[in-house]
Amino acid sequence: MSDTGPPAEPADELELLAAPADGVPDVVADEVALAEAADAVRSGHGPIGLDAERASGYRYGQHAYLVQLRRSGAGTWLVDPVACPDLGVLDAAIADSEWILHAATQDLVCLAEVGLHPRVLFDTELGGRLAGRPRVGLGAMVEHYLGVRLAKEHSAVDWSSRPLPEPWLRYAALDVEVLGDLRDAVAEDLERQGKLAWAREEFEHLLSFTGPELRVDPWRRTSGVHKVRSRRGLAIVRELWLDRDVIAQRRDVAPGRVLPDAAIAELAAEHQRDTRPPRSVGSGQPRLARSIRRNAEVIVEGIAAALALPDDELPPLNLPHVGPPPPRSWADRDPVAAARLGRSRELIGAVSAELAVPVENLLTPELLRRFLWEGPPAPSTEEVALALRAAGARRWQTTLTAPLIARACAEHPQPPRG
Repeated sequence: MSDTGPPAEPADELELLAAPADGVPDVVADEVALAEAADAVRSGHGPIGLDAERASGYRYGQHAYLVQLRRSGAGTWLVDPVACPDLGVLDAAIADSEWILHAATQDLVCLAEVGLHPRVLFDTELGGRLAGRPRVGLGAMVEHYLGVRLAKEHSAVDWSSRPLPEPWLRYAALDVEVLGDLRDAVAEDLERQGKLAWAREEFEHLLSFTGPELRVDPWRRTSGVHKVRSRRGLAIVRELWLDRDVIAQRRDVAPGRVLPDAAIAELAAEHQRDTRPPRSVGSGQPRLARSIRRNAEVIVEGIAAALALPDDELPPLNLPHVGPPPPRSWADRDPVAAARLGRSRELIGAVSAELAVPVENLLTPELLRRFLWEGPPAPSTEEVALALRAAGARRWQTTLTAPLIARACAEHPQPPRG
């Protein structure tokens, strides 16, 4: 079942797909052209390939700045969601069709923002993972399954620029031009391996995806914050992070372009033991010095606010732990649970290798840890499956993993309580 077909030719020997078959279409940028696009895709046939281009690293948030669609019989359409912010007419035109996306979780939220909501979905990246492909980026998947190369030099450009240059539009059109053929090839591979039903469960689950879980105190993920070792220093990080976010949102630029994380961490580490706010701020690193100088007034005010906080309002060094403890502490706190976790990982890892499906796709590590820490002392396979499905696991996942987890629990029984 783990066979994924013959090896592909070396990438540098493959043909470069340099231009869309029908040329680069004009960008849809008004309601009349949008209605024409909707009529065209409605009259086409088969699944619809979709993609969205964002301006990550340039703009605030993850909004779509170009939406691409392609359908047999309708051709390729490039839509400007800035000029046409409501694409509901397109959504209605393709509501009953299967949508093809690559790495759907990257695009579903920004597509929903402009009114596009799939009802049936095929994710070629996730399909590639289940099929055992070691590299699942669009370029690597196209090379393996279709035997051509995609140019990817425009993947990280500022898609909020207007007008969009023709080479960028060519790149965007090619990204959806390959999706139909790629979808068919991945589906055939999954069918041959007996995994297509698993994939369809995963795709259906994706339809309810609404974005990553919101984090408590997101400022704690500031790069370099580990260098800050006091609650006062963390208060400075928090103040500067929040001030930066306000400025970034107001200017509609990526926060890192206002003030890099490295600057926030450096400033917090430098001033965490101060008793008075600094009169000036700076850095010995030229790149950081420029951004600090541009925002010096706000930075000084933020540091002053953090230094003025009473001790009982300072953030804790660490947040209270929610959920199971880190696995490294299980052996001391509950040796049986630790043994069950180790054996479950061993059994699931063996199945992962046999099926050529990544362990995290068989069952997320968080679900496994939570069940083994919180679950009943002597669970049956059915009890394991029901608990995992209640926590979000799909049926195919529990069919494969629940017997293994129940076996691990039986091999390492809990001692009698009392």
